[in-house]
Amino acid sequence: MTHDLDARTQSAIDLARRAGELGLEYFRDLESLAIESKGHQDLVSQADREVELFIRAAIAKDYPQDGIVGEEHASVAGSTGYAWVIDPIDGTANFVRGIPAWCVVIACAKDGETVVGVIHEPSTGETFHGRLGGGAFVNGRPIKASAATSLEEGSVGTGFSNRAEAENIAVLIKKILAEGGVFFRNASGALMLAYVASGRLLGYVEEHMNAWDCLAGMLLIEEAGGTVLKADPRTVLQSGTQVITGGKGVFSKLQALCSGVFAV
Repeated sequence: MTHDLDARTQSAIDLARRAGELGLEYFRDLESLAIESKGHQDLVSQADREVELFIRAAIAKDYPQDGIVGEEHASVAGSTGYAWVIDPIDGTANFVRGIPAWCVVIACAKDGETVVGVIHEPSTGETFHGRLGGGAFVNGRPIKASAATSLEEGSVGTGFSNRAEAENIAVLIKKILAEGGVFFRNASGALMLAYVASGRLLGYVEEHMNAWDCLAGMLLIEEAGGTVLKADPRTVLQSGTQVITGGKGVFSKLQALCSGVFAV
């Protein structure tokens, strides 16, 4: 099992980096990029679709019996219990506006439990990766979640989507500020989760995230010694989950703040 996960982890790292290079080609030629809107503040580009197809083709070649769940194309059922969960470009709103805060996200789940997670940020060359029971790393160096015990010691990442009420996030930010904290948002939930795993952010919270945005980062945080609100493995791939994460010293405070704001 460990050898298999190591092989899957390395495959995911290599694939995320190659996909990132493809994404960069589009990023450097934004004037010719086709962009569409899927809804309020929800964009998709030709780059999203082409990079996802590239990732899917590579997975289908190396792991033909595995399932695939992605943001831009239909899910593929597998027969092994493994499912690859991919977001070709997390942070599309940044990407299409020339802001270099976006990433390629690849996770692998076994029966709904995440066992491999990779988040690659092409603009900085940072690759965050982890596997179940194997620790978390950035470019091969071990990372650890923050040891802070108060929200006054750093920033908390926050996210918002059209699947949640705007008023809820406004109330939450007010509560974070009242605790002496600072909120941070860069429009890439996956990157912010990676920043929690590496101790750059105290935590990250969002009322709802899709599986392709959060599974890789949540695994990284746990493997880096942080704490996450556990997702239901029976439903997370199809329905997503509420996300509350943080270093062990602030997780309970973040959970308490969110419990009075987020819908159950």
